[in-house]
Amino acid sequence: MASSKSKFAKFKSFLITRFVFVNGIISIIILGLILALLLYNSVRFFASYPIQNFFGGVRWIPTHDKFGFAPLLVGSIITTFAAILIAVPLGVGSAIYIGELAPRYLRETLKPIIEVLATIPSVVIGFIGIKVFAPLIKNIFNLNIGLTALTAAVMLAFMSLPTIVSISEDAINAVPNTFRYASMALGATKWETTYKVVVPTASSGIVAAVMLGLGRIVGETMAVLMLTGNSPRIVFSFLQPVRTITATIAAEMGETAQGGLHYSALFAIGLVLFLITFLINFVGDRFTGRVKNIR
Repeated sequence: MASSKSKFAKFKSFLITRFVFVNGIISIIILGLILALLLYNSVRFFASYPIQNFFGGVRWIPTHDKFGFAPLLVGSIITTFAAILIAVPLGVGSAIYIGELAPRYLRETLKPIIEVLATIPSVVIGFIGIKVFAPLIKNIFNLNIGLTALTAAVMLAFMSLPTIVSISEDAINAVPNTFRYASMALGATKWETTYKVVVPTASSGIVAAVMLGLGRIVGETMAVLMLTGNSPRIVFSFLQPVRTITATIAAEMGETAQGGLHYSALFAIGLVLFLITFLINFVGDRFTGRVKNIR
């Protein structure tokens, strides 16, 4: 009887291992096919349009066959930078409070609530931004229009908070309690132990959280399409309308002729976006691996 149970357990373990392996292979194949599709259409675009004009061009006017990538890149950078400036202090600060300072009952209430925020659809976030924050920013800064990079950044920061808070708090909890006890035994206060011992030890996990939150921000489409003002110009102000890479693809893909130059240009910027997000997530995963080593 014991022998048959052992054989069944081994067989079940074998099936689970193979199932996970096959799913991993399928994921890699799908990722490779996506990359191949982007590369194929991008090569077609660059065969007809000079690559230096694409990366160095300052005008995105598809009706005149002008596909300058710079305005879209600058718009994405400005929006992302502003969102990170807002999200990192709030996210990391919240994680430190939940993980180290909050009473247990409050900790068990706050973290699930923050994680549930990740389930709110981005189009709903966009509506909230349009109805609440766009008029607010317009009135505060006396602008002609409230749809700006800052408006989108505020909502993107809100959307990235669950990722940053959850992973940062997990990294803080991964720090062994012996570190805390040793610090307090030497006379350090709770707060001194937190910011001089716990946070530095959990820094790799916090960086991973920020990087994954950054990936969430860079890849977001619907909210930025609704909130940035969609003006493909090079500006260096948070209070001006901008156009991001993702918003351009979403706004223009449905109205382009399949196989045309404009169609291929959207795949080219999609390839750049794919590489950027892949790099960000790769770096984030590397830092996440360091957190597991701490455990």
